[in-house]
Amino acid sequence: MPQYHQLGKIPHKRHTTFKKDDGSIHYEQLFGTIGFDGMSSLMYHLHRPTMVKEVSKSYSVAPKIAEEKNMLSLAMEGFKVPSENDYLDSRKTVLVNSDCHIVLASPKQSQTEYFYKNADCDELIFIHKGTGTLKTQLGNITFGYGDYLLVPRGMIYQVHFDTEDNRLFIVESKRPIYTPKRYRNWFGQLLEHSPFCERDFRRPAELETFDEFGDFTIKVKKEDMMHEYIYASHPFDIVGWDGYNYPYAFSIHDFEPITGRVHLPPPIHQTFETDAFVICSFVPRLYDYHPESIPAPYNHSNIDSDEVLYYVDGDFMSRNNIEKGNITLHPAGIPHGPHPGATERSIGEKVTEELAVMVDTFKPLQVTEEAMKILIKDYHKSWLE
Repeated sequence: MPQYHQLGKIPHKRHTTFKKDDGSIHYEQLFGTIGFDGMSSLMYHLHRPTMVKEVSKSYSVAPKIAEEKNMLSLAMEGFKVPSENDYLDSRKTVLVNSDCHIVLASPKQSQTEYFYKNADCDELIFIHKGTGTLKTQLGNITFGYGDYLLVPRGMIYQVHFDTEDNRLFIVESKRPIYTPKRYRNWFGQLLEHSPFCERDFRRPAELETFDEFGDFTIKVKKEDMMHEYIYASHPFDIVGWDGYNYPYAFSIHDFEPITGRVHLPPPIHQTFETDAFVICSFVPRLYDYHPESIPAPYNHSNIDSDEVLYYVDGDFMSRNNIEKGNITLHPAGIPHGPHPGATERSIGEKVTEELAVMVDTFKPLQVTEEAMKILIKDYHKSWLE
């Protein structure tokens, strides 16, 4: 999201002396993407951000693949993923390709014993259940039901929950996640026809600065390995920063739906994009208003993309027997459409209260062993009459 932001104290000019009260200097760090060509922020630390005392251990967190070349429509019961105390242990990867991992999590406890950094991926964390605070190097963001939290790759963070009842839907992306370019002008400003605007994005606030030495564990994920680094100073020692590369929140409830006289295709729901997949938000909205319109989607062929739908709330009009937290996968190469009776039920309806998140990937998704544990049997046969 190309929008300038600043918190805390920064010097008048970049790359110049910025002194503390005792006359010593702050330590500047460029937090940048795509080499020196992408979005970046400049951070000012109390201590060197490079003081590694040791790497205590490294271990694989690669998902185990159960079905490498899937061609079945699948459905999973997401709420059957068990709750676990630890935030990282709770994250169960269910679908993967070389561009993204799709993850379910039900963490019970806040991160307090360690910090986390995903060095490979932007993380888009959708809050299905729970409230709390995303704590980062660049400030804090409070969150609740329906929030997307975008954490850029390389950002050190903790998640603090208010209760033990939390459900998350997470997309880890090896490609940068942006707002759709068709909604932005050449300056990066969101246009009038966009279903959201800059006012809807919540940027970091409450910059907490810790001047502490000790043993601080940062778990760094890189190439499906977790490396536990021990640093000599607290990672949240930043006194100020400015730039364009930072975490932010956007509520699905602030997405303004686009409607028409007849049924419009899924791109109208697009919320985020990469060059490898898109993410869409299905929200409560008025149905099509042509006198003979069919609000249910027409059958369509998934020729170039796998379609994943995560069902959040409400009655999803094109599906039978769908519950909160269910996930469906409709793979590329075969058509799919409304379940038997759904088309007929939709005729004459004026409004839907559905809430769902969709991920369309341009490469096929592999199915993991974690997905097989929560699979709904024979979903691919559910269109038989």
